[in-house]
Amino acid sequence: MGSALLSVGLLLALFLALLGVPVAIAFRISHGDGETGATTRGQVHFRWLFGLVRFRIAIPTKSGTEKKHGHQLHIKEREQKSSGRSVGAFAILRQSAFRHRAFRFLKDVFRATHARDLYLRLRIGLGDPADTGRLWALLGPVAGLATNVSTAVVRIEPEFMDPVFELESQGKFRLIPLQFIALALAFALSPPSLRAWRMMHRGGA
Repeated sequence: MGSALLSVGLLLALFLALLGVPVAIAFRISHGDGETGATTRGQVHFRWLFGLVRFRIAIPTKSGTEKKHGHQLHIKEREQKSSGRSVGAFAILRQSAFRHRAFRFLKDVFRATHARDLYLRLRIGLGDPADTGRLWALLGPVAGLATNVSTAVVRIEPEFMDPVFELESQGKFRLIPLQFIALALAFALSPPSLRAWRMMHRGGA
């Protein structure tokens, strides 16, 4: 019994030690909505264990097979559904305590990534001005936060009338997985987050 517990303890210690090894990430990703559907392309390079583990993930281009008419119909369907979103996930943005906690979490995560040569242009709209405004209340300060990084160029543009998601990004990160797990747990188990999850669950019931 004692040897089994010792083995489990050693495996856990080894697992935590591996999570404490930094991961270097270099990426280039773009996404846009065209007449034939959404298109996403890019690639992400990972380097771990001081270069002993290296691999690349290619993000394939995904083109919709719908015609222009079908794509417009899909956009109309999304616009019709946007009126009920305030009952779901974006309703939690009305809680100032959750917004402040979420911004603090994003701030901590951004610092933990040790970003370099970062470029981000994001144009986003939810099809409903009220929902987009609540989302912008969370994303707007993120753009301001990135200005503290000398090598970062970040532009986040809200679109209040139409549903849209356009993204161009590239950069390099150096992060410690164990630190991210700790930040995520602290955010998920914080009182503002727990209250928001309960509200979202009731809204989806």
